[in-house]
Amino acid sequence: MVVGEGWGATRNWVEKGLSEAERIEGVTRLRGGWTSEMRRLDICGPGGRRSLVLRSFVRPFFVRHAEGLLTREAAVLRLLAGTEVPAAGLVAVDATARDCDHPSLLMPLLPGTLRLADEGAARRAELLARQLLRIHRLPVTAEARPRTYQAWTSPERVSPPEDTDQPELWRRAVDVIRREPPQYRACFLHRDFHPGNVLFTGDGDSLRISGVVDWVETSWGPADLDVAHCSTALALLHGVSTGMNFADRYLAAGGTLAEDRAAHLYWRLLDALALAPDAEKVADPWRETSRAELTPTVLTGRLEEYLQALFDRYG
Repeated sequence: MVVGEGWGATRNWVEKGLSEAERIEGVTRLRGGWTSEMRRLDICGPGGRRSLVLRSFVRPFFVRHAEGLLTREAAVLRLLAGTEVPAAGLVAVDATARDCDHPSLLMPLLPGTLRLADEGAARRAELLARQLLRIHRLPVTAEARPRTYQAWTSPERVSPPEDTDQPELWRRAVDVIRREPPQYRACFLHRDFHPGNVLFTGDGDSLRISGVVDWVETSWGPADLDVAHCSTALALLHGVSTGMNFADRYLAAGGTLAEDRAAHLYWRLLDALALAPDAEKVADPWRETSRAELTPTVLTGRLEEYLQALFDRYG
């Protein structure tokens, strides 16, 4: 049983929410999370066994912002209940750590696993595009809309790699996001949709998406921005061509993106530049699972190749 530090109060909070005859039988630290600590809680009782997932913010930065993040995620999970988006239901939330050791959210364990290998990446990207479109098409009332998206970088915050031999490429990319954001048609955004937040079951023709997780950044904004984020991740994880093709898969699924190439380029670069100079941080959970070869050097090289590919197509 893996419990870690700062678990006692949180465990008591979880147990108070269980039925009288249920108990926590096992606790397992889940790998793959970057913003939070994730645990699987195995519950047993007269009605059988079930598993829950506990998300706890422990890093100081995320603890400071936990109330907004977890309150938003709880609201989104309630909103998604009964929709065709395979998100977890909400069991309980303590966004301010009133009762827990750290701000925490409790939800059912979804079926499936992360699939991060290069083999089968094209088929999974097609399923990702279809799922993302279903998210964007969710009908949301004005009262239930999440906050307007927030940019994750700015021209002043972008730091090109110190050893880059393409400084002009970086200057050109930063100049693109100096402009005012293009006009857009807003929709419901996951805002952090990428292979590390999607679970799959099955193989071959039976492959399907069984869960979409991590709704703390859910926003209201342009579909291009969600497509951009997944495209960047795919480029780093599987190579530039996979990242470049994702927008085409989204359009083929019936999605709509900015018709103006300059506008679409803006959103793509706004996302990609948010990883400079820390492209490797997004891959920490990938390396923990199965992709140890994704070194900082490899990721920086792919990011630069991706920037050039974006200009070649949309610039």
